[in-house]
Amino acid sequence: MMPELPEVETVRKGLTSLVAGAKIKSVEVIYSKMLNVSPEEFKEKLVGKEIIKIERRGKYLLFRLSDDLTLVSHLRMEGKYEIQPEGTERPKHTNIVFHLTDGRELRYKDTRMFGKMYLVKNENVFDLSGLNKIGPEPTDNDLKFDYLKHQLHKSHRKIKSFLLDQSNLAGLGNIYCDEVLWMSKINPEQQTNYLNDSEIESLRKNIIKEIAAAIKGHGTTVHSYSNAYGEAGEFQNQLHAYGKKGERCERCGTVMEKIKVAQRGTTFCPTCQVIHGDLSD
Repeated sequence: MMPELPEVETVRKGLTSLVAGAKIKSVEVIYSKMLNVSPEEFKEKLVGKEIIKIERRGKYLLFRLSDDLTLVSHLRMEGKYEIQPEGTERPKHTNIVFHLTDGRELRYKDTRMFGKMYLVKNENVFDLSGLNKIGPEPTDNDLKFDYLKHQLHKSHRKIKSFLLDQSNLAGLGNIYCDEVLWMSKINPEQQTNYLNDSEIESLRKNIIKEIAAAIKGHGTTVHSYSNAYGEAGEFQNQLHAYGKKGERCERCGTVMEKIKVAQRGTTFCPTCQVIHGDLSD
C-alpha cells in the first residue's frame, strides 16, 4: 500500500527532528536504478552537503540541501527511512546509505525497490515529472471551492478516479479516497459533473478534515508503513470505509460492499452513497 500524504508528512516531521542540520560525510549506493543520475555523480555531489530542511509536496519528500541542491524522494509502495548509529546491522533491502558526520547513518530501504530519488538544482524541482503538474494541497488555504467545482464539472469522470489523479489534488490515495467519499455520502462511481454545490463543499471540507486528522494520528498502517522512528501509524483505528467490506455501515447499518474503481479495491455503503444524474455518458 503506497504511503499517502498523511504518512509522508509524518515521515517528513520525523526526519526533520532527526536529521535537519546534519551534514553528509559520504554516500553508499547499493541499488542505483532508483537514481536520476549516475551513482558516481550522486555520491560526489552529496559529499559535505548540509540537510537544511525537509519539505513535502503531495507524496514527495524534498530534502533541501546546501549549495542550492534538492534531493527529491518518492517512497512509492514500500520505501522507508531509518536513522541508526554507524556500523549497526542493516536490514535487508537497504538501498542507499547517507553517512552523516555525527556518526549516524540515514538509510533508505525499500523491499520492492520501486522508490525514486532525484538530485536536482532547487530551481528545477518543479520541472520534474509528477511534480510539474501536481494539484493543490488538501488544506483550507490551497483547496478552494471554485477550483474544485471547476475541475469536477469539466472532468466527466468517476469521482474516485478524479481524486486519485494527483494533477487534480495532491496526496490522496486509495485509503483516504474511500474515507472522504463515505463521509461525504458520495458513491465512488458518481460522475463528477453531476455533483452539486452542496456535495462539492461537503467533499472539500471532508478532504481537508480527514487529511488533517490522519496527520495528527501519524498516518495509517495497513501493511508495512512506519514513520522515521520505526513506529506504526495509529489512524487505521479511525477508518469508516476502507477495509470494512462485509461490516455494517456506521451510519445506517447496511453491509458495506467492495468493488473495483480505477483498478483499485473500493469499499462503500450502497445505501448512504447513491449514484445520481444521467449515467448514459
